Amino acid sequence: MNTSATALGAGPTVVMRRPALVVAGLLSAVSAMLIGSMLAIWLDFRANAPLRESPDGSKMLSDWLPENIKIPEVATNTMMMTFVITCVMAQWAVYSSRRNDSKHVSLALGVVLLTEIALVNAQLAVYTQMGIGVRDGSYMTMFYAVTATMLVVIIVCMGFTLLALFRSIAGRAGDRDLVSAHALYCYVVSAIFAALWFVVYVQK
Repeated sequence: MNTSATALGAGPTVVMRRPALVVAGLLSAVSAMLIGSMLAIWLDFRANAPLRESPDGSKMLSDWLPENIKIPEVATNTMMMTFVITCVMAQWAVYSSRRNDSKHVSLALGVVLLTEIALVNAQLAVYTQMGIGVRDGSYMTMFYAVTATMLVVIIVCMGFTLLALFRSIAGRAGDRDLVSAHALYCYVVSAIFAALWFVVYVQK
């Protein structure tokens, strides 16, 4: 008679579900495709703009950016640097969340929220300083379309930050997936703005 113990079969495989990261990935993809397509249209408009003679008559320039429009470079460059701070603080929140440090998670997310408010304020300052209308020309229409869409993306990121901050204040500092998803979206938004900053504000 065989008395050896019969080995039990392996149990069901546990599937890790991370809806927050999935949502962040989808938001990131949608945001990147939206701004990317608008920048592609911007570049096409600029490439097909008529030419005009330079003031000294030595060369022909693309007549895309009207001569009387000046982009406030201080505000736009400050926005780019602010995004760097946003990414650092978002990563700090992830670091603190892994250690169940609710105070530092809340502090880091609070700083992220402040930087996002500063970004919205800086973009509105750019509109005020430029003083152009939406219907003043093709450049103005495209400028408002691209930058206003980017502003909406930043506001969506702000809502994500508020959600993560409220959960942290409520004692959910260990909710790593949400904090990691928030950081992922912050990184993607920062990369999207870097592309917009280079095309719209630097290359003009």
